[in-house]
Amino acid sequence: MNWTTITQEEELQAIYNATDTVAVLFKHSTRCPVSSMAKRSLEFDADQIPETLTFYYLDLIRYRPLSNKIAELWGVQHESPQIIVVKGNTSIYHASHSDIEMRDIIAAATS
Repeated sequence: MNWTTITQEEELQAIYNATDTVAVLFKHSTRCPVSSMAKRSLEFDADQIPETLTFYYLDLIRYRPLSNKIAELWGVQHESPQIIVVKGNTSIYHASHSDIEMRDIIAAATS
């Protein structure tokens, strides 16, 4: 799976300002077994991802201020692990914990 790592606020702003682009944000806690399981599940199903869809990865332990910025920008309460599908400045889908399923992400991103 090709993760695009988020390490700076400017990267979030670029995603937020890309109003014609759908993106997937994965907030991952490197200390949480549930988060690790969700990440492995996504990676297992990576063959389902359309080529035009970018999956972003945020290590929220290392970059907690960026996790808070995601909640602020897209108006989605922080959870971990968490998937947020966005189109520019709009959150079009989000899920956390055991509700993170690739088929749901793809359906939201391509509808």
